[in-house]
Amino acid sequence: MRIGVPKEIKDNEYRVGLTPSSVAELVHAGHQILVEQGAGLGAGFADGVYQAAGALIVDGPDQVFEEADLVVKVKEPLLAERGKLRPGQTLFAYLHLAPDAELTRDLIASGAHCIAYETVTSRSGGLPLLTPMSEVAGRLAPQIGAHFLEKQTGGRGVLLAGVPGVPAAEVVILGAGVVGGHAAAIALGMGANVIVADRDPEALRLLDSRFGSAVRTVFSTKAAVSEIVKRADLLIGAVLVPGARTPTLISRDMLSTMKAGSVIIDVAIDQGGCCESSRPTTHSDPVYVAEEIVHYCVPNMPGVVPRTSTFALNNATLPFVHAIADKGWRRALSEDVNLRAGLQISGGKLASAAVAKAQGLVCTPVEAVLEL
Repeated sequence: MRIGVPKEIKDNEYRVGLTPSSVAELVHAGHQILVEQGAGLGAGFADGVYQAAGALIVDGPDQVFEEADLVVKVKEPLLAERGKLRPGQTLFAYLHLAPDAELTRDLIASGAHCIAYETVTSRSGGLPLLTPMSEVAGRLAPQIGAHFLEKQTGGRGVLLAGVPGVPAAEVVILGAGVVGGHAAAIALGMGANVIVADRDPEALRLLDSRFGSAVRTVFSTKAAVSEIVKRADLLIGAVLVPGARTPTLISRDMLSTMKAGSVIIDVAIDQGGCCESSRPTTHSDPVYVAEEIVHYCVPNMPGVVPRTSTFALNNATLPFVHAIADKGWRRALSEDVNLRAGLQISGGKLASAAVAKAQGLVCTPVEAVLEL
């Protein structure tokens, strides 16, 4: 199969779909790899390293999209890329369709088969292709939050760890999943006081088992969230409903109860965000202030550490890329129920019930698309 790796064009997105070592594995399996010139430079992979691994370096994205049977990306195709997709082509990338009606419409119109990293499942019920980036984003969130709490960046002027005689900052994390757990670990390591809220008692028990009394856990209700956000110097939104739009947990009214200059890191912004006041930002212009609260809402957070993120992502995606390339998209999905869960759009049909519900569209069951 011909596999194409275009250069990512989202603002300050330096990750790349395949590492040179992944290319070498696929070439060894008999596949041809087209890599756009400079696609890996931001992650530290020179074109020559890809060539040594067996890839063909091409001048621009047009040849990648024209010739590839399978396009492997990191982020969703932007408007300039979506017109290059063609019927019968397979796209494998993060898509996050639920909050983005325009992207959904364009991918349906393309006729391509679109498989989303974030909804591929594991035998245990996890999300193996989302997990590595959730780990990165969770670990980044306290680090970024600490920076924007500094006065010169618009924050309250609070040191996350405090100092002897001065209390540490209060970090409130909404969600006890992968993002929340990793955010709690880093925030604790930085010396902050940490509260984690979730609606899943078992997730809270796991955090308690992991951190003991160092992390305070709260069962998430509207009343409980309303109270704990008042205490937050840094609030991290780490809520996930797989494939669906994130529920709004922080209303604009709640913002008025928060401390002026406190910071919100809305990691859930990929799926719409968990704050009513959240809107996507970019690495070039990452924050804005609403109701005196600093909001950081960058959808591609892991892009700030592209080398770490690219390796972590490829560790998870390579077996699935192999399966699609070796068997073709239809057979690969027919034989693997976990990979099948990633199919969002195919041949002009929307196959995701969660996206259909979020956007009021008609869903064609995956089994019908695959004619199982």
